[in-house]
Formats: sequence, C-alpha cells, structure tokens
Amino acid sequence: MKLAIYFCGSIRGGGGRQDVQIYSRIIDYLKKFGTVFTEHIGCPDLTVNGEDGAKGEDKYIHDRDLKWLEEADVIVAEVTQPSLGVGYEIGRAMHMNKKVLCLFRTSSKHFLSAMIRGAENGTNLQVKDYSEEEVEIILQQYFEKQLQA
Repeated sequence: MKLAIYFCGSIRGGGGRQDVQIYSRIIDYLKKFGTVFTEHIGCPDLTVNGEDGAKGEDKYIHDRDLKWLEEADVIVAEVTQPSLGVGYEIGRAMHMNKKVLCLFRTSSKHFLSAMIRGAENGTNLQVKDYSEEEVEIILQQYFEKQLQA
C-alpha cells in the first residue's frame, strides 16, 4: 500500500534553508513508502521567500498545503529548526486526527518546544530524536508499523 505523505520543514523561519540537504534526504527516503506532496521543501532553489516570493501567493500556498494536509495519510515534520508554519501544520494535522511523526536532530543547539514534545501520545503524534546517520532507520521502523496497521 502506498501512502500519501506530507513532509514539513522550516522554510522562512529559524534558518530552515540551511537544512535543505537533510530535508531532501528525508524526502527521497519517504518516496519508498508513497507519494510526498511537498517535495519542493527539499529543493535547494527554494528560498526563505517561499516558492516564488510573491506576497500574493501566501493565501494560495496556505490553501494548497491545507488541501494536501487533508489528503495525507501521514505527516512527517522535521522540527529541529523552529518554525511557526511547521507548528501550525502539526496542530492542524492533529486536529484532523492525522498520524504525525516529528523528527528532532539531537546535535542541534535548539530545544524542541514543549508544545510539540509534550503532545506526544504514542499513537497519533510521535517525536523521534535522531542523528543524520540514523534517520533512514527511524523512518523505516516508523513506516513498517504504519503499513502494518
């Protein structure tokens, strides 16, 4: 069974574009399990201004991404870089009763928000601390469980 996957990571806030390589790596691995709606997050050409930087596009991006969020079976959020947008997406996904996997890189100088880590309930929302060397293993284990469910 192929899943519909929504990947989110920081674009505009917190210096998220410095993590584009790990985003790309995660997205490439997620493709083993299904369709990733948000592949553009891992594109090195994407800037902090978003897809084209036009302010009039904000509503379009919001509405399109919410549609993808609704259609997704699973949300994978790289939460190492603080991001209002990613937090918003996680909150909306939880309200929709979606399965959410939050990935936090332990080598970071940041601390994960208590609002994310504290929301972990072991079923719909899980937080996994990771190092870049083990991210594929964590994703493999998580998705094996999802595909069995």
